[in-house]
Amino acid sequence: MKKSPKEIVDAMYSNDDYSQWLGIKRIKDGFGSSHLQMKIRKEMCNGFSIAHGGITYALADSALAFASNSHGVKAVSIETSISHVAPLHMDDIIEAKAVEKHRSNKIGLYEVIVSKLDGTVVALFKGTVYITSKEWEVEK
Repeated sequence: MKKSPKEIVDAMYSNDDYSQWLGIKRIKDGFGSSHLQMKIRKEMCNGFSIAHGGITYALADSALAFASNSHGVKAVSIETSISHVAPLHMDDIIEAKAVEKHRSNKIGLYEVIVSKLDGTVVALFKGTVYITSKEWEVEK
């Protein structure tokens, strides 16, 4: 029986200490998509008092992981890139929306847009994943 994206991402998130530490909230889990949200905290900011680039990267990377695994088959990233286009500050709330652009038996391509809640785009992320032959086992 095919597992739902929510069941798969529940299993992933429950063992994902880093995403939990970031304070990531899952807004919507879908087949080939993920919508996440988080708040920028003081300890996430660098010496310029703006969010460290690794923070937006980590949020986008989590969205990539959840979207690419949502079909029930384990997938791992093999190439990613990000362009930071606007700064973030403490207390900004941001969201990442991952969308599947292509998926074959072995390769998936994803686009993740990271933005503030007002729609201001702050980062553009592209990810390529390798799709394994291992299915997710979800306990009921």
